[in-house]
Amino acid sequence: MSTTADTHPGRRPLSRVLGRLGGYSQVATTVVLLAIMLTVGATLYQNFTSPQALVDLLGKNAFLIPLAVGMTFVILSGGIDLSVGAVMALGSVIAATLLQQGWSAPAVIVAVLLTGTVLGTLVGTVISKFEIQPFIATLAAMFLARGLCLVITDRSITIKDALFRKVNLAHLNLFEAQVTNVRGRTRTVDVYTTPSVLIALGLVLVAFAVLHYTHFGRTVYAVGGSEPSASLMGLAVDRTKVMVYAISGFCAGLSGLLFSFYTASGDPVAGIGYELNAIAAVVIGGTLLSGGAGYVFGSVLGVLTLGTIYAYKEFDGNLNTGWTRILIGGLVLFFIVLQRVIASRRWAR
Repeated sequence: MSTTADTHPGRRPLSRVLGRLGGYSQVATTVVLLAIMLTVGATLYQNFTSPQALVDLLGKNAFLIPLAVGMTFVILSGGIDLSVGAVMALGSVIAATLLQQGWSAPAVIVAVLLTGTVLGTLVGTVISKFEIQPFIATLAAMFLARGLCLVITDRSITIKDALFRKVNLAHLNLFEAQVTNVRGRTRTVDVYTTPSVLIALGLVLVAFAVLHYTHFGRTVYAVGGSEPSASLMGLAVDRTKVMVYAISGFCAGLSGLLFSFYTASGDPVAGIGYELNAIAAVVIGGTLLSGGAGYVFGSVLGVLTLGTIYAYKEFDGNLNTGWTRILIGGLVLFFIVLQRVIASRRWAR
């Protein structure tokens, strides 16, 4: 039985609350922020929060969700991946090129996913075996992947494959809803989503299960929390690093496919800056940049937050694009500061 006196009895209740809720506080903050942004949008613009507009937040950002999922694995392990936007573009270009050469759609899908996974595995191997900083290794991979895109083609390639076109045009009806037009008239419309959204959400569920219910997932958290401690515990640190970058590469390849489904094309300059959007989504979603703490569902909320910011621009054509970037930068800075505040309070306990 401990006989140590409590020198800060007034802080005990706060410490208990932080102990129970600290891990979810950033995600809760993201939820509140997203709700506020949607409320502001609904106040300023008609039908901003109509059922179809809310569903479209997922549809228009479906190919960013896998990037954020892969980035979540990497950042949780204490790393960073700057190559995902370029690998996404490479995936779309490979898909369009192979389809143009007569490959079947299933074979192309496998080839794209395999390409992303192999590139990610190579990057992870370089980082773990040669102890190169992830920033440098993935920056080199970004230039490599973008260069390969431009070697294959210097212009967008239209996809005419029947399966890709079918996915591009497919609408999956969810339910009926009442909407009001600018004249105040109400009508019933079908609210629909796309197969890409279902694929992206399926990936999120798989990622959640892997991170929270498998030995590998727990190892990812352990490596990100303290790599030396993870090594002393006998965990496979190097193998885990390789695997998280392989997962990130796979997710980037999947994003390339979803981009091709969405645009019916392969574009060598697609995804420029998307690695930064993915990092921003992960940070806004509550994952610590230092690793070891975070949730994949939080990253999805981060994607929706970014999507809401871009929706402001869509509903208001006069809004300067620069303000959207400023707002995103401000949010990232806010959540980084919030991470530091939460971490300092935990250490103070």
